[in-house]
Amino acid sequence: MSGMPELFGSMVFNDAVMKKRLPHDTYKRFKKIIAEGHGLDRETADVVANAMKDWALEKGVTHYTHWFQPMTGVTAEKHEAFISPKGDEVIMEFSGKELIKGEPDASSFPSGGLRATFEARGYTAWDPTSYAFIKDGTLCIPTAFCSYTGDVLDKKTPLLRSMEALSAQALRILKLFGNTQVKKVTTTVGPEQEYFLIDKAMYDRRPDLVYTGRTLFGARPPKGQELDDHYFGAIKERVLAFMKDLDEELWKLGVLAKTEHNEVAPAQHELAPVFSTTNIATDHNQLTMEMMKKLAAHHGMVCLLHEKPFAGVNGSGKHNNWSMSTDTGLNLLEPGKSPAENAQFLLFLVAVIAAVDKHQDLLRISVASAGNDHRLGANEAPPAIVSMFLGDELSGILSAIESGVSYDKKEKVEMNIGVDILPRFAKDTTDRNRTSPFAFTGNKFEFRMLGSTFSISGPNIVLNTIVADELEKFADKLEKAEDFGAELNALIRETIRAHKRIVFNGNNYAPEWVTEAEKRGLLNWKSAAEALPHLATPENIALFARHGVFTEIELKSRQEILLENYVKVLHIEALTMLDMAGRDILPAILKYTARLADGVETKTALGIPCEADKAVAVKLGGLSTDILKGKEALEAAVAEADKIECPKARAMAYREKVFAAMETLRASVDAAEPLVDARVWPYPSYGEMLFSVQ
Repeated sequence: MSGMPELFGSMVFNDAVMKKRLPHDTYKRFKKIIAEGHGLDRETADVVANAMKDWALEKGVTHYTHWFQPMTGVTAEKHEAFISPKGDEVIMEFSGKELIKGEPDASSFPSGGLRATFEARGYTAWDPTSYAFIKDGTLCIPTAFCSYTGDVLDKKTPLLRSMEALSAQALRILKLFGNTQVKKVTTTVGPEQEYFLIDKAMYDRRPDLVYTGRTLFGARPPKGQELDDHYFGAIKERVLAFMKDLDEELWKLGVLAKTEHNEVAPAQHELAPVFSTTNIATDHNQLTMEMMKKLAAHHGMVCLLHEKPFAGVNGSGKHNNWSMSTDTGLNLLEPGKSPAENAQFLLFLVAVIAAVDKHQDLLRISVASAGNDHRLGANEAPPAIVSMFLGDELSGILSAIESGVSYDKKEKVEMNIGVDILPRFAKDTTDRNRTSPFAFTGNKFEFRMLGSTFSISGPNIVLNTIVADELEKFADKLEKAEDFGAELNALIRETIRAHKRIVFNGNNYAPEWVTEAEKRGLLNWKSAAEALPHLATPENIALFARHGVFTEIELKSRQEILLENYVKVLHIEALTMLDMAGRDILPAILKYTARLADGVETKTALGIPCEADKAVAVKLGGLSTDILKGKEALEAAVAEADKIECPKARAMAYREKVFAAMETLRASVDAAEPLVDARVWPYPSYGEMLFSVQ
């Protein structure tokens, strides 16, 4: 595309724009404030705000908004015009005060008890580490969100806190290795985003998709993903046009959209960006999901981001590629040419291993949701058991260190696939493992358990904090060492021995792994209802408080929000099922059964054989009874669960009683669908939806 350098970031008030528009002294002062993490003074804020406003006005913008990420899982914005009265006229103004602070209503967002309905005041505060941008003709200023009492109500603030905590502890480790040039360590993330695209006309006729994002009923089509012909297949013209528009809009916003392809399931696709710092990557992923939904509509399609919109085919995840980098450009998880001799790399590696082993609970909780319950453990996603894949080479190195023997380095093998004209290339020293929840992939860890709708902030808050905690323990020990080398070697060896149970390089889908994991003492919480009650344990409260990421009240509020959300999602799904079954599905089946019965009567009178008619009518009659009973059972389960006041007990009741009743009702409906004339069935079928976009 011609003009690509001009297009990229054209809607972002980025460093290049600031350098051009801000006075030199202001620009230097602002950059220093960002680099050193100091608060922004009013004088600097006023100059930046005025330059930002002028830049936005030149692009036709009339409004600004503080763009923030409350605990709803989506972004929020309240638009304000630049206009200010001046006599009978108006002028366009934007002050440093307006840039720095906003005041949205805090009582209408999830707070987990931190805010009462009558306690409405909340604040948004500009995050200067994330560039302002123009979206939908509005200047968007990325901000943090807190209550009047200072408790955080968003996903960004604790993420920034966790990044600072990890940086502080990583710097202590680097200093021990003689690296005093590094001033900051930043975690980086590249989140891969999976999604489905279906025709909007089909979507509009499915109340379950409209209300819940997933199909609550639907018989499997004759063809699904069995032939593996969709994966990496030629992208359909309509989808390709959508992807082209999506790339351009994301590039304008400075999002490094890089890779796009068809995924395994029909109608499923993936987009992957280039790595960026974790807070920027989080902002960009929220924008990516928003743009996917918006631009799909422009092409007569709907983007489905639910983890499991269709039963029986692969669901959608979000692979969180996480690493640590210094401000001097060093990736701390880069093994180098001789990882066995790279003590600094090995220390950071075993810190991650220890963190994942000790805090399996938090990593599992960070990906727990009603939607992800449908996906985890199926043959498309890792199981609910947290484990790590390191590959043959790193596992061999750690085993040698543990045993106190020299590592026999593997030489690179040249690949020869038997065709002389094809180029030869070096084979990697280890394979990849797509079944592992937490896999080392060269110079980063790929956390594969995230659901496709997730904000990546939660899992990365956990990752940053638990690794910071291990680095702190390592630094405390090594800083007191009389013989640094000896203490370092002993620490690495001890850590390997203590936490090697978390490393598993085999098939995570194998039934044998469940048994083996139990023997190793690894957790296996199969549902969010089982996992979420363990978030605010005394140990976890102490961990987050120790690093200044969450206070006790903030962590407990999040547990309450997550449990409440879990119940609400299942409640809405149950009511939607009852509505669809009662108003559309059962009447359609009864009507068709009556038609068959009338036909039987007519054919019998004429002496025409009608055994098939009778058989189908009898079967549908039985299924109609099952559906009615299933509907009544689901109504009773919902009513019973809603009587429970304890959030943990209510969530478990919804999982064990309500969800079970939903599955029973669905089974009866799905059995009836193939027996009913397609012209009578009230909703588009799976086959129609999955293969509708041509």
